[in-house]
Amino acid sequence: MKDIKRSTSRDGHIQAQPGVRDEVAAFVQKVGQLARPNTAEDGRLLFAMDATMSRQPTWDMALTLQAGMFEALPRDAALQVQLLYFRGMGECRASKWVLDAKALARLMSGIVCQGGNTQIGKVFAHARDESRKRRINAVVFVGDAIEENVDSLAAKAGELGLMGLPLFLFQEGHDSRVEAAFREFARLSKGAYARFDSSAPQQLAELLKAVAAYASGGRAHLKLQSSQAARALLTQIEGR
Repeated sequence: MKDIKRSTSRDGHIQAQPGVRDEVAAFVQKVGQLARPNTAEDGRLLFAMDATMSRQPTWDMALTLQAGMFEALPRDAALQVQLLYFRGMGECRASKWVLDAKALARLMSGIVCQGGNTQIGKVFAHARDESRKRRINAVVFVGDAIEENVDSLAAKAGELGLMGLPLFLFQEGHDSRVEAAFREFARLSKGAYARFDSSAPQQLAELLKAVAAYASGGRAHLKLQSSQAARALLTQIEGR
């Protein structure tokens, strides 16, 4: 893994209610409205995670769910994934781009949560820089807090939107400030927002699979998904 140089800043908690189902549906439907990636190239998905101490209770579940993303892909799909995480005192690292889900799972299994501030600005900046080298089709970010300047992060999210790089933001917990910011980042990047609900792992797995399907083949691959979550992700994006 390589270190990402730059700088940073946090708050957040969970539940699963009837409204979650509608939110999941909207999230999945929205994804399908995005433009189809260039089929002459592998799709590329940046999977970024807050690995600070507040995430520890759901960390093992996240490791399991990410592997399920790849089960949604057609056999002829090619999806490269890069793992990025931040934790501790300014540590922010990115893996190599990998095609093998098992290789990514092995990388994730070695990460341990550590106390520290959020570094979402580094995530957005890394996504921008990597996509300038070669297009990234989607960014997934899972987190529960923001300790950085929200306006500054919003500017970076808007920049990603202008590049055609959508952010798919999963919020753990119900911190209203975090939710408002994540929804704004999704709007500005023409992406989507949903809850990272540890009490509904099946719904979360369907959401992650839907994003992976989009990143590997856009709307066409997403439409192959039969889950309620996949059908719904198309709506949120359509409204951008």
